[in-house]
Amino acid sequence: MSAAEAEAYHGPQVRTFAATQADMVAAFTMNYLDEAIGIVAAARKSAMPVAISFTLETNGRLPSGDSLDTAIARTDEATDGYPAYYMINCAHPTHFSDVLRGADGWTGRLRGLRANASKRSHAELDVATELDIGDPVALGLEYRELQRLQPSLTVLGGCCGTDHRHVAAICEATRRAGANG
Repeated sequence: MSAAEAEAYHGPQVRTFAATQADMVAAFTMNYLDEAIGIVAAARKSAMPVAISFTLETNGRLPSGDSLDTAIARTDEATDGYPAYYMINCAHPTHFSDVLRGADGWTGRLRGLRANASKRSHAELDVATELDIGDPVALGLEYRELQRLQPSLTVLGGCCGTDHRHVAAICEATRRAGANG
């Protein structure tokens, strides 16, 4: 979809939320810029705060090939920085932690993370016959490390393959990080 098509497609949903007591709109698993830009435009027209969550491949890039910093910068440029914040979802921390290491100011726009339990690629997960739950404790520790790199990561959760064990491990690891620096 083009940005205009995405705005037209998602606009009715955003207007529905805007007509309720919803606080904001969140769009997850964004694969390419135009859809993200269209959703932000629809949210802006409805005066709804919006969070955009990009998914990343094992190389730390969007499926479209764009880098995360480019995706955030171009979305902000096209929408005058309207998104309240950005997130990463549907990717394992090992797929993108290098992207956050040594990065400059753009990472301040990242506030959330909903990672996959599995280290497998999207293509591998698509053909998997069994759920790969990975290691909940290790995932929690990876969240803690990501928070150390990026303290603005405060909206946390899980994506594909996660369950209550992963969420508990994430909470435990990040709570200790907050208490112990």
